[in-house]
Amino acid sequence: MSLSLKNVRYFIAVAEAESITGATQSLNISQSVVTEAIKALEADLGAQLFQRHARGMVLTHAGHQFLRHAHQILATVRNAQEALSARPDTMTGHLNVGVTAMMTGYFLPYLLDRYRRVFPKVEVRVIEDQRDYIEHLLVNGELDVAVLLVSNIENKQAIESEALMKASWRLWLPANHSLLQLSSISIKEIANEAMIMLKVDELEDNTTAYWRAAGLRPNTVMRTASVEAVRSLVATGAGLSILPDMLYRPWSLDGDRLEVRNIMEELPTVDIGIAWRRGLRMSEATQNFLVVAREHSRAHAK
Repeated sequence: MSLSLKNVRYFIAVAEAESITGATQSLNISQSVVTEAIKALEADLGAQLFQRHARGMVLTHAGHQFLRHAHQILATVRNAQEALSARPDTMTGHLNVGVTAMMTGYFLPYLLDRYRRVFPKVEVRVIEDQRDYIEHLLVNGELDVAVLLVSNIENKQAIESEALMKASWRLWLPANHSLLQLSSISIKEIANEAMIMLKVDELEDNTTAYWRAAGLRPNTVMRTASVEAVRSLVATGAGLSILPDMLYRPWSLDGDRLEVRNIMEELPTVDIGIAWRRGLRMSEATQNFLVVAREHSRAHAK
């Protein structure tokens, strides 16, 4: 079935005028065109929309039902036309974005750059803090949206989220490590190895939980909030580290190489995404941010 919008408009005109003649006067077209349009619409829908009598046209039960939908159809089309006719570079507004530390360095800059290029006149304010405080600001309405590890969100009753990227955990090793001969490595095989923990965005809590689930305790020799420090320490042989694969780069700042291997155990992924207060009536700027974030994640995944 393929409905013609023109026929839908003609149908509404006849229903409101209750006659073909009245409809033609408002539409400024011939009676035969309107008559054929109504016949075509009834054929498409497989239902009789009008009862014809000498004094005009009266809607049937099916006609009354379709009239309500006909108004919605035209309203939806008008809204779509208005949205497409609006120029993104002229849109104004404010957008308050919450972000956690890891997202600031590895996801947000490129997302914001994409958003600002499309909507240059929207004023964007970014607040970086811990995940629990970002959740607090979202629930209080002080933030419009947040970029964080949605897999770690606690207040799921009040916060709605959408994962944009899923990262697996990988083991980082120096280029000369004996375990590199293996394609995948069990946590049990590194139980006695020196481990370096990254204490950013609760990643240390996540990895500690995985060690505990395996009945083991990591031999932690250092904890740091710097990803670059982890790279350098691993590359120079100070220890190993288990981190999401999106953070991996093969070279440290000093040019030392490090390698990665898959973890044999099935560990829950780290899900990067966007979050907003459940039930929030989003501003246009916020809706556009969600659209850009989804587009950015699809482009990043290619």
